[in-house]
Amino acid sequence: MYTANEKRYEKMVYNRCGESGLKLPAVSLGLWQNFGYKDNLANMENMCHTAFDLGITHFDLANNYGNPYNGSAEANFGTILDRGLRAYRDELCISTKAGYDMWPGPYGDKNGSRKYLLSSLDQSLKRMKLDYVDIFYHHVFDPNTPLEETAVALDQAVKQGKALYVGISNYNSQQTADILKIFRELRTPFVVNQPSYSMMNRWVEKDKLKDFAVNEGFGLAVFSPLYQGLLTDRYLHGIPVDSRIGKGSTWIKNELNDAMIIRLNKLNDIAMSRGQKLSQMALSWVLRDGIVTTVLIGASSPSQIEDNAEAVDKIKFTQEELNAIEEVLRN
Repeated sequence: MYTANEKRYEKMVYNRCGESGLKLPAVSLGLWQNFGYKDNLANMENMCHTAFDLGITHFDLANNYGNPYNGSAEANFGTILDRGLRAYRDELCISTKAGYDMWPGPYGDKNGSRKYLLSSLDQSLKRMKLDYVDIFYHHVFDPNTPLEETAVALDQAVKQGKALYVGISNYNSQQTADILKIFRELRTPFVVNQPSYSMMNRWVEKDKLKDFAVNEGFGLAVFSPLYQGLLTDRYLHGIPVDSRIGKGSTWIKNELNDAMIIRLNKLNDIAMSRGQKLSQMALSWVLRDGIVTTVLIGASSPSQIEDNAEAVDKIKFTQEELNAIEEVLRN
């Protein structure tokens, strides 16, 4: 039976999620990849235990995680909870999402309807054998459903006791502003937006979503902070056969040209001068200004989680380091 590390809270940094009372670890574990039906359960369990032993209390899921079988990541996580981690339920922040295609027919396709969201949440709770999740997200903006319907459905999940907080994902600043107005009228505990963000993908800066989060008091939990694994030392000399790009499981391969490899090596030089790996510096960079609440990492092994958790040790950058990084990214 699993027993957690007694020193698990000694090194991890915890950030308040916007102006709410909820704190999230600066590094969280996402279960998008490597937690599916065909993956190794013992490895999944080891990764979750390693994460929690390092003070990573936040585990982020979605109804459709676990390709090729939607829901299998949640089912596997439920099994991991049963095998020892459930004893620490009150120390965990478990989130799930609904919004993308999930089951056949008009009620389970990509949408934000009340029917879909509340049915999906019930399914997620059943798979994980939970009474509630800590955060329930609408996974992607749906232009075909009235925003009020989506907001009221999320609010009802809280009123039913099936979620403590709500969030949105893949919403831009204007879409966020529109649903935020409704949440405030309903007094819904909306606390977080989950967008993509990395050194190579800075749309949240151009869109002013980061500024909006600060001004309006909600948190940002960002996914793909390593740009689908490109911002690691795996691709400094080409494409390893066993990498995500090598296996053809990510779209990012189209960007890995000679110029990108040169850019990655220059960023790696800066990371080494800081005493970090490239992946660690990439995570630290996303967290650099205190606006992002948490970075959601994916992993295929416990050692990757251990490496990434060390990013919290060196979040601060000198102006010279930031300038050097900007110079590399511009070229």
